[in-house]
Amino acid sequence: MLITFKSKAAADVVMYKEHASRILELFGKSPEQGIITADETAGAVKKLEAEISDSKLHHPAEDMQHDVNVHRRETDEDSEHERGNTVSFATRAFPLLEMLRAAHKDKQFIVWGV
Repeated sequence: MLITFKSKAAADVVMYKEHASRILELFGKSPEQGIITADETAGAVKKLEAEISDSKLHHPAEDMQHDVNVHRRETDEDSEHERGNTVSFATRAFPLLEMLRAAHKDKQFIVWGV
């Protein structure tokens, strides 16, 4: 399921619910529907920046585990392993962080689920 964040201060930001939920939990907000008021944006920016900084201290494998797909040849020998692609929390959160910064600067709110 997707969540679309909307604000007059920036272009829409679309995220998977599972990734957005982690961020919204920081703010004490529901992923179903909500608002970050203009007054709340400064605090939200600080919380998200702190969480991004903390996430960079950990190896990406701690945040996301991918199964390795093993392909077998007809001879039953292992071929090359596919590498899983990992996207860090910081990378996923950056568009929403930018929206929060723009909303704070322009004194706008952010809504989702409406």
